[in-house]
Amino acid sequence: MTPTADAAEERAYATVTWRLLPFLGACYLVAYLDRVNVSFAKLHMLADLGMSEAAYGFGAGVFFVGYFLFELPSNLALHRIGARVWIARIMVTWGVVSGAMAFTGALAQLTGLGTDTVFYLLRFLLGVAEAGFFPGVLLYLNYWYPSHRQSRAVAWLLAAQPLAFVLGAPISGAIMESFGGVAGLYDWQWLFLLEAAPALALAIAVLLYLDDGIDDAAWLAQEDQGLLKERLALEARTKHDHSLRELFAMKPLWLFTIIYLLIVMGVYGINFWLPSIIRQTGVRSVLSIGWITAVSYFVSAVLAVLVARHAERHNEKRWHAAAAAAVGGAGLALSAAFADDTWLTVACVTLASTGGLASMSLFWSFPGSLLVGAGVAAGLAAVNSVGNLGGFIGPYLLGGLTDWLGASTAGVAVLGGFMVVAGALIAAACKDYGVLSTQSSQYGQ
Repeated sequence: MTPTADAAEERAYATVTWRLLPFLGACYLVAYLDRVNVSFAKLHMLADLGMSEAAYGFGAGVFFVGYFLFELPSNLALHRIGARVWIARIMVTWGVVSGAMAFTGALAQLTGLGTDTVFYLLRFLLGVAEAGFFPGVLLYLNYWYPSHRQSRAVAWLLAAQPLAFVLGAPISGAIMESFGGVAGLYDWQWLFLLEAAPALALAIAVLLYLDDGIDDAAWLAQEDQGLLKERLALEARTKHDHSLRELFAMKPLWLFTIIYLLIVMGVYGINFWLPSIIRQTGVRSVLSIGWITAVSYFVSAVLAVLVARHAERHNEKRWHAAAAAAVGGAGLALSAAFADDTWLTVACVTLASTGGLASMSLFWSFPGSLLVGAGVAAGLAAVNSVGNLGGFIGPYLLGGLTDWLGASTAGVAVLGGFMVVAGALIAAACKDYGVLSTQSSQYGQ
């Protein structure tokens, strides 16, 4: 490839990145905020509703059961209907259900069901509503980027996870400190109501802003459209479409699923319990907990993007992903050893969050490098949906151990161990699959 052609390609992909990633990141940030604001609501909600730690852990995790059951059909629907309409539909439904969380107690009285049961149902329905969003966005990126370019794009997308805390944590703390008692509602009720509104607003923006693919992108020059389509076509020659039966018989797909399950167990253990972990170190102000959480996740976001960028520059993703998962798991386990020291605990959890985010951003280029067409839609959804059951297992396990032992330290250490195992699997078991080395193609960087 000539220097001129290479420069044209870089400019074309830069245009796509600046057009899509900030907007998709904002949507994912709001999705993640609606998913994890329950961790702040927990600080007062359990006492107000008379719920136990184990009930909270089960409810936090049952989100992923609904997510698991509906993610694959949701992703196949997106592939057939188009990203713009389907992503907007997802955002409307999750905004409505997230706002309904504010009325958990009232709905329990109205229906005659127990408070715990209503909480479980709403969390399950939130999972159903959001099912398909993240793998749908991953699928959408496959419509624009060849697999060797996806890790950095996914790293920027995943940066929305910690940024949801960077922005959402202090905002959540401020809402809970400022709105408690207003109009007769608890602070956590206002939290759910106010933080559901952005999803509804962004659903309208999705319909106006997103395009279904390269052919619909009027903002791209015709020569750039042709270049991007050529790059995708070249890569497609090395991949195969598969029927669902063939897809689920592929050993790499199940290996990817196990790895992702283990990483997710650790990541969501952090996400759903970090405010509580910080409070156990002696911090009492909800607003202070919010700011400390924000600092931790901001550092994680920056470091995770740098790790992904380094991996792509050196055309080596397997060892980067393995090391990130192992180091992240070790940081999570070590955080349990410093439960009485706020800043040592936060430093360890920041390391854990960085490892989780970096390993996931690198991981998501692996399935896409094997599959094409409907196969990549189903494959991404299958790995993400089954793997995200770790988001049920991790919080439920941590909640049960916390109730049993009276502290979350042992459970946190166990979840850290799962992330270390994930790193070991990437390093050892995945070496037989050349995809995990993810070498740049002939037209790569």
